Amino acid sequence: MWSETLTPLQFPRLLLNAPNLVRAPRGNGEKVLVWPGFGAGNASTTVLRNYLSYLGYNARGWQLGRNNGDVLAMLEALSNRVREVAGDEQVSLVGWSLGGYLAREVARDCPDQVRRVVTLGSPVVGGPKYTAVARYFDTGNESLDDIERLVDERYDNPLTVPVTAIYSKLDGVVAWRACIDERSPNVEHVEVTSSHTGLGFSPDAFRILADRLARLH
Repeated sequence: MWSETLTPLQFPRLLLNAPNLVRAPRGNGEKVLVWPGFGAGNASTTVLRNYLSYLGYNARGWQLGRNNGDVLAMLEALSNRVREVAGDEQVSLVGWSLGGYLAREVARDCPDQVRRVVTLGSPVVGGPKYTAVARYFDTGNESLDDIERLVDERYDNPLTVPVTAIYSKLDGVVAWRACIDERSPNVEHVEVTSSHTGLGFSPDAFRILADRLARLH
């Protein structure tokens, strides 16, 4: 967890890189839903959503309060939300940590409504097993091994939506190898230098995000 002490360094880096970030490819009102990590709410993604709004995207948070980790319940609610927001169009999904896993899985279930997914430090192997918050998920009713099996079973339904997975080897919350999806052909992995809690303020992540959202395919 020592690497999480690097988080405050992202703020001066963000300011120093602002001249380049403001010249990033712009959107044209496309809808982007931004989802927070475990234990967090919309406040944690404020800077990220404000940047996307500045670039011209219709960036929105979610309506579930804090991310409580109840994945199955949230998947249903978020899938319904995506269908509602998308309408006759498509939306892009951006998720931080567990929010990114949820974004991938909603895209897996709703491929016609989702154009692209970008994840930030999101565990896609083992569920919470290889994270610093694993103990919060290891309950008497469901073990970490049970959750890992459920995560693995989801791959029986292929993920066809393009995904950009941003990860860091300095991540002190999610083991970086758990962010690598070797089973889905449409996943691009991009390494940055950041703590886990700094990914939502990382100028490198912002640059990659702006570039990928602007791509047509």
